[in-house]
Amino acid sequence: MLRPSPAPGPALRSVLAALGSPTAVREARTPALRSAQGPLSPELPLPVHVLDVRDQAVPPGQAPRTRLAGWRFLIRGTDRAVAAADTMLTPDGWSFSHFFEGPYVTATERALLHAETLPTPYQPRLLSVPQLYMLTLWLHGDTEADGASADLDPADLLVPLAPAPPGIAAHRPHRVADLLPVLTLRLASPPPLLGTPAPAA
Repeated sequence: MLRPSPAPGPALRSVLAALGSPTAVREARTPALRSAQGPLSPELPLPVHVLDVRDQAVPPGQAPRTRLAGWRFLIRGTDRAVAAADTMLTPDGWSFSHFFEGPYVTATERALLHAETLPTPYQPRLLSVPQLYMLTLWLHGDTEADGASADLDPADLLVPLAPAPPGIAAHRPHRVADLLPVLTLRLASPPPLLGTPAPAA
């Protein structure tokens, strides 16, 4: 089961204002949003955190900290999420950033629906690993925590969203303690350039 953290009020209000603006919706590169029939509503606010595992010296048995980059809302149409809206923190507070659509919207909705069936309660978040072009659903075990908190617990679950990096199965939950070493190894060993010989076995 999921227990989302409430989004900052200004973030939600900025998304509602953008949805109510024909100009913002028309200018967005989201055909599904523009062509949606019926009312649209922002749902399932998710704090978006960024993880850079290369720049942190992490003691054994501990997980690195993350950085809050924004809040994301799924924009629901009649029966499904048709797009998403991102917000960002500006000097004047939380503000609407942009609408978008694509595979991560569908993958996020799918992962959230599956997480709802888990017997353990979790607080849903999103965790981005930019160096690997990877986005995961982060299921945080402390459901009372502030969604903006940066604590990544080794026992938390990470669910890579499709499209996931090669060799990492999408939509399969991993404990943070198990997946982080894999990510660190990936970042330490970039793939060979095209045309270079493969290393000897």
